[in-house]
Amino acid sequence: MATAVDTTPADTTDATDPGGAGKHSRSFGLPVATALVMGNIIGGGIFTLPASIAPYGTVSLIAFGVLTVAAIALALVFGRLAARDPRTGGPYVYAREAFGDFAGFLTAWSYWITGWVSNAALAVAAVGYLNVVLPVGGSHWSACLTALVLLWLPALANFAGTRYVGAVQLVSTVLKFVPLLLVAVGGLFFFDPSRMGPFNSSGHGAVGAVSASAALLLFSYLGVESAAVSAGEVRDARRNVGRATVIGTTGAAVVYLLGTLSVFGTVPHDRLVHSTAPFSDAVTAMFGGGWGGTAVAVAAVISMTGCLNGWTLLSAQTPYAAAKDGLFPAAFARRRRGVPTFGVAVTAVLASLLTAYNYLSGSTRVFDVLVLVTTFTATVPYLLATAAQLFHLVSGKGESVNRSRLVRDAVITTVAAGFSLWLMAGAGYAAVYQGTLFLFAGVLGYAVLAARRRRSAS
Repeated sequence: MATAVDTTPADTTDATDPGGAGKHSRSFGLPVATALVMGNIIGGGIFTLPASIAPYGTVSLIAFGVLTVAAIALALVFGRLAARDPRTGGPYVYAREAFGDFAGFLTAWSYWITGWVSNAALAVAAVGYLNVVLPVGGSHWSACLTALVLLWLPALANFAGTRYVGAVQLVSTVLKFVPLLLVAVGGLFFFDPSRMGPFNSSGHGAVGAVSASAALLLFSYLGVESAAVSAGEVRDARRNVGRATVIGTTGAAVVYLLGTLSVFGTVPHDRLVHSTAPFSDAVTAMFGGGWGGTAVAVAAVISMTGCLNGWTLLSAQTPYAAAKDGLFPAAFARRRRGVPTFGVAVTAVLASLLTAYNYLSGSTRVFDVLVLVTTFTATVPYLLATAAQLFHLVSGKGESVNRSRLVRDAVITTVAAGFSLWLMAGAGYAAVYQGTLFLFAGVLGYAVLAARRRRSAS
């Protein structure tokens, strides 16, 4: 049996949130929710991904297939959890409902860290692609200013309301998929198997090669939870969150697999392993000319801007849900035009400070460590969400008595849990160590908030 949920129209506003409604606040339908998932999964990494896994040979495509099945299993779990409890917050809501306040806080805290650090990383990466089109990276100051503009434009779209967030997300997703599909589908017509290179060029056994290439691919599917986190803004969330999550994850997987396969078959293997712009090389091989690099750069900037737009909203949604429950400072519960504006502002400010430090300190070491930590913090909510689903299945809470469906859900949840653990292991020992420190640093803040709640209740 699910816990009580918001009963306001379309689950988009609260009785205590008079600023949440209005003409600028609009719930997402299935197309925008799907675009949110696909747009957040597919960022800028796809533009370098084929070159990253090329040294392992075509065996890496097997790793891609295995990971795709596991990611879809995780998407199905989020769909089942959202059908049970379609409130804004996603993994935070599921973990807190199953295991209590502390688990909920750790989920919200880790997801928030992931959000603002990842936004800083996206902005820095986008500057590199934008510099191919416009000379914006001539100095640390100009590059820093450009990155800050790229951070704050999506934030301003969020301030304008969910209506504009959805519009930007839908348009950016469509625009970035045009060049990606050009390579993914068009490349099949120029496909030459002789260019793919050996099946296994890693120097290890097939199993070892699959595991090694999977470590690079694991993080390609971060973002499958996007619709679940914003469930309160999705129309008919019990139905559409699950559909959007599965469709969006499957769509992203198709683009990933076809794009990688096309690049493998159009760019010679010995050149691909040293490529810094594999999609650009693929376009040049397909059509000739020197415009491929510019086209890919434009697509990458559009892709990352769409990611920043979606992740800015998601980074504020989880603290918003936690603040409503007293597990984050109350200011994070402020919402205007359907968007947690205080959370958006704090996320943008923290990402801006980290970005500025990256450019102006003269060293990227601290920044690189923080980015690596997010690969760990992002998986904590996944693992707790799958644990919550396992809890419901074993306890029978709110589950159907249909035995075949119960077995199917148990298998899917087990695969999703294994995927979450695999993600965490793939982050590496150093990231897990640093991430654990980040995670438990929040415990001090939780102690203060819990003490205040108890004192207010007494």
